[in-house]
Amino acid sequence: MINQLRIYDVPPENAGPFLDRFRDHAARLMKTYGFRIQAMWTEQTEDRLRFVYLLAWQDEAEMKDRWAAFMADEDWAQIKKETAAQHGTFVLGIEDIVLTPTAFSAAIGEDQ
Repeated sequence: MINQLRIYDVPPENAGPFLDRFRDHAARLMKTYGFRIQAMWTEQTEDRLRFVYLLAWQDEAEMKDRWAAFMADEDWAQIKKETAAQHGTFVLGIEDIVLTPTAFSAAIGEDQ
């Protein structure tokens, strides 16, 4: 099992709409594709919102397959198009980190 840490930089004016879109749409659709979100956090500054979440995967092949399916989802493409037309830029950048547990630690979510 591995974990994936995703960090999104969001413009402060779109913090609320971004979080609403993630909660109401992205997380819901991700679940249908077998995403296992372990936890979500925010860090708010004057310049940006950092939205951070942690996923659990069996392996990198599962991670890549599920992401490809989610990104090809027509509903998700339409939701992104509509929210971008209404609010503008939602994401300034994404940091994506694949975390492999050490020999002396388990991945988060391994018992699920």
